[in-house]
Amino acid sequence: MRGGTLETLPSVWLLLYGVAFVSSGAFSIRVIPVMGLCFMIFGILAAFVPLAVGNLLLGAAFGGLHIIFGLIIARNYGG
Repeated sequence: MRGGTLETLPSVWLLLYGVAFVSSGAFSIRVIPVMGLCFMIFGILAAFVPLAVGNLLLGAAFGGLHIIFGLIIARNYGG
């Protein structure tokens, strides 16, 4: 960020967030690591697009995946 290179920021955030879910999934329900892998897929995609598209992917992943997996967890695991 200090060097003015912001293009990688959405990708790094998504990848690190996904890694956190994958690793914490070892102590949680099975769907949590799957959610982490989905975040990591979005992070990989964000690495190969311009910053504006990466920001859209960042928003879509954080908003969409949390809602989708929240509904799955609420329905199958009681919330």
